[in-house]
Amino acid sequence: MLKVLVFMPVLGAALVAVLPVRRALWLWQVALLFALATLGHALWLAAGFDPAGPAIQFQESRPWNVRLGSYFALGVDGIALAMVLLSALLSLIAVLVSRRMEDGARLYFTLVLLLESAMFGVFTARDWSLFYVFWEATLIPLFFLIDRLGGANRQRAALNFFLYTLGGSVFMLVALLFLYDAAPGHSFAMGDMAAGARHLPPQTQLLIFAGLFIGFGVKMPVFPLHGWLPLAHVEAPSPVSILLSGVLLKMGAYGLIRAAETLPAALLATQNWLAVLAFASLLYGGVLAWRQQDLKAMVAYSSISHMGVVLLGIATLNVTGLTGAVMQMVAHGLSAATLFLIVGLLYQRTHSRDLADYGCLLGRAPRFAFFTAFALLAAIGLPGSAGFFAELHALVGGFARWGGWVAIVCAGMLIGAAYGLRVIGRLCLRGLPAQEIADMTRTETVAAAILGLGIVGLGVWPAPLLDLVAGSVARVSRLFGS
Repeated sequence: MLKVLVFMPVLGAALVAVLPVRRALWLWQVALLFALATLGHALWLAAGFDPAGPAIQFQESRPWNVRLGSYFALGVDGIALAMVLLSALLSLIAVLVSRRMEDGARLYFTLVLLLESAMFGVFTARDWSLFYVFWEATLIPLFFLIDRLGGANRQRAALNFFLYTLGGSVFMLVALLFLYDAAPGHSFAMGDMAAGARHLPPQTQLLIFAGLFIGFGVKMPVFPLHGWLPLAHVEAPSPVSILLSGVLLKMGAYGLIRAAETLPAALLATQNWLAVLAFASLLYGGVLAWRQQDLKAMVAYSSISHMGVVLLGIATLNVTGLTGAVMQMVAHGLSAATLFLIVGLLYQRTHSRDLADYGCLLGRAPRFAFFTAFALLAAIGLPGSAGFFAELHALVGGFARWGGWVAIVCAGMLIGAAYGLRVIGRLCLRGLPAQEIADMTRTETVAAAILGLGIVGLGVWPAPLLDLVAGSVARVSRLFGS
C-alpha cells in the first residue's frame, strides 16, 4: 500500500511529461488529479492506522541489494503518517494554486510530482540507505524548480541550496556508514542499526550523531546552518516555497527524531546543547524576520524561528515536548504554506514583495486582508490555532526539563508577535488604500480556506493528531526514561 503512495506521483509525472498537449490547463488538470488521488490514498491509510497497534504499520520489504544488506523497506508510525498527510495536503495546494502557470508548465508539474514522491519516500523509508536515496532525490527537482523557474537571483539561490544540502548529506552518509559497520550482519535496516549503535563507545556515538545532526540541521535549518534558506525561499516560485517551508524543513526534524531513536545515549549527552541551538534559532530568526521589508524574506526567517521551537521540543526528550515538536511541524507547515500562498499571489499581481509598496488591502481586496491577518495570527500561535497547542506543549515540556530558562522562548515568541502585528497593521487595518489589486480568485480562496480549516480544526480539536502520534512519541520518550 505504501509503495502505491510513493510511486503514484511518479506515474503522474510521467504522464505530464509525455502527454501530447500544448495547453498548460490540461497539464494542470492531470497534475491536480494525481495530487488529489495521492491525498485520498494517504487519508485511506490514516483511516486504517491503529494508534494502539504495532509501532510500525503497513510494512513492505523487498530485497534491494542483499550483498550490502539494503532493502526497499517501507512502513509508517504515527509521526511518519502525520508527515505523509501534511506532504500530500501541501502538494495538492501547491498544484492547485499553480493554475496560472504557463511558461515551463510541463517541466514545473513534472518536477513538483517527482518532489512529492521523494518526500513520501523519506517519511516512509525503514531502511537508512533507502532513506538517504530519497533524501538526495528531493534535491534534483528542487534544484531545477528554483534554477529554471525562480526569480532574478534563481541560479545563485539554487546553487546555494544544492551545495548546503549536499554538503550536509556528506556528513550524514559518513555517519550512516559507521552505523552500518556496527549493525548486526552489516545491515541498513533502521532497527538493526539502532541495535548495533547501542554497543558503540559513547565517544563514537557522539561523533556519529554529530554527522547526522549536521545533515538534518542544514535541512531544518538550525542556526548557524541556515545560510541557504532565505535566498532559496525568496527566489523559488511561491508554490515551491509552500513545499520548501511546509514539508522540506520538516524532513530535517523528522530525521533528527529517527536519529534520536538510533542513538539515544548521544541525544542525552547533547540535550542541553540542542536546547541552546534551539534558543539561538528562535531568537535569531525572530529578530531578522522583524527587520525585513520583503514579505517573502520575513516568512523565510520566521521559519527558522518556528523550527527552533521544534528543536526545543525534540531536545526535551519527554512525551510533552516531543508531542509539541510534532504538532509544531504540522502547525508551521500549514501556517507557513498559507503565508507563502498569499505573498506569492500578491507578487503575481503587483510584482513587488516590499511591504512599503502595499497599502491597506481591506477595502479593495478583503479576502487578501482576511487571510493575511489570519495566517499571521496563526503563525504567532494565537489561541484557537494549531500553533498554540504546539508551542504550549513545547513550553511545558521545556519547563519540565530546564525550568525558568524556557522564558527565553517566550521572548522569541514576543518578537514573532511584533513582526506579525506590524504586517497586520500595514495591510489589514484602515490606512492608505492599496493600489489596484485584484482580489483572490475562487480557486485561490478555496486553497487558502483548506489550509485555514486545517489550522483552526487542529487548534479547536487537536485530539486526532494527538491520538495519531501518541504511541510513537511515547515509544521514543521511553528510550530516555521519560
